[in-house]
Amino acid sequence: VVSVAAGFGSVFGIPLAGTVFALEVQPLRSAGPRYHFGASWRALLPALCAALVGDRVVRLLGHHHAVRPTFDHALSVTLAFKLVIIGLSSGAASWVFKRLTGGVKDILADRVAWSPLRPALGGAAIVGLAVVFGQQYLSLSLPLLDQAFEGDRMTFAVFALKIIFTAITVGSGFPGGEVTPLFVIGGTLGAALAAPLGLPVVLCTSIGLAAVFAGAARAPVACAIMAAELYGLGALVPAAIACGAAFLTSGRRGLYTVVTRRQ
Repeated sequence: VVSVAAGFGSVFGIPLAGTVFALEVQPLRSAGPRYHFGASWRALLPALCAALVGDRVVRLLGHHHAVRPTFDHALSVTLAFKLVIIGLSSGAASWVFKRLTGGVKDILADRVAWSPLRPALGGAAIVGLAVVFGQQYLSLSLPLLDQAFEGDRMTFAVFALKIIFTAITVGSGFPGGEVTPLFVIGGTLGAALAAPLGLPVVLCTSIGLAAVFAGAARAPVACAIMAAELYGLGALVPAAIACGAAFLTSGRRGLYTVVTRRQ
């Protein structure tokens, strides 16, 4: 719990969300598909201290986290309804990501007996996709997220392709690397929803980023707090609405409870 809090909180500059995230996801690894918040509360203070110290060390070493826009939109019934739509869409996107990632793992485990060949095949598939669709979907794809935060409108193809690229990469055996891509998936999905919902692109990008990860990790509380740390306290309630809706539509298992049939 302590190491997760320190790592998550310091890498993204969100120590409070990192602390809650560590407490929120730990039970999911042992309690099965039902949501259950409450890792040992004895870990709260050590986790918080570790997250705060880790964040301060990163800043003292000279790293500056990207400055995100301040959320200053007044909450209304209409906006709340649209936030629910963003949340439900984000939960569906996270469900697709988890299913696709698990499907790639299972197919390769069933059909490729020699495990070193699995990432080789996945890498070859990614190279082929990059030739066809472009290199912007490789690696973390942070430029796509930056474009969304700058107000550029996105098509639904952008977040869908990022899901495919990331699912194949992680599912074929390249370890880690799903957190920031999920932020990109959420941000670009939000940007794509802006026009149909009649909302500012930056607003939808901000909420989508938090909501997709909330659904994928089954950690709505931590992600609502993350939004407040990134965009200001005014984002807490709107993000909580979207993250809660994403949680409801993201499937019964979290990103860290997906288990393949055979390794």
